[in-house]
Amino acid sequence: MSITDHATTRHSSLDDAQGIFFGSGMAAFSMVLLTHLGLVTGQTAGLAVLISYATGYDFGPVFFLINIPFYWFAFKRMGLKFVAKTFIAVALVSGLSVVLPDLVHFDAVNPFVGAILFGCISGTALIALFRHGASLGGIGILALYLQDTIGLRAGIFQLMFDVVVFTLALFVRDWQTVAISALGALVVNLVITMNHRRDRYIAT
Repeated sequence: MSITDHATTRHSSLDDAQGIFFGSGMAAFSMVLLTHLGLVTGQTAGLAVLISYATGYDFGPVFFLINIPFYWFAFKRMGLKFVAKTFIAVALVSGLSVVLPDLVHFDAVNPFVGAILFGCISGTALIALFRHGASLGGIGILALYLQDTIGLRAGIFQLMFDVVVFTLALFVRDWQTVAISALGALVVNLVITMNHRRDRYIAT
């Protein structure tokens, strides 16, 4: 039976609430793991991590503040409902990233295994948010806006931004750590690419 044989199922408000809380919680947990290992990542979260390492400020507040300018682009591109859900998700990740280190402790995590786990958890978290009409804001939204307004491909812009982030990371972390971090970022994108497909998910 093909997907067209099914009636599309819409998410209820409760569905969206649990999906956003789950996605935000897992995203925050993945960032706790990432920063525990001293690794970096791409996109807006990666920039927030670098600022956190360089200044000593917690990731959570930095991530929240960095996202503020992007809500205007989100409103122009996605609408008020998406902005509201994204704001909630970003606020949850920011807050939980501050709280979780006091509740979760890691005894020993191999950096390679940690990078892969980060990628799997973070990718799953983002899929949950995407499927419930939210995101973690930032560069992805700006990329879509620029694609609409000036024709710059969103994927190219995001790739360029990540190259800049990982280049800057070499100033605050050794090249081995940056290389392991790149593995984690690759896993994130692979998880999303292989699992976030509209033809395999009919709820909206």
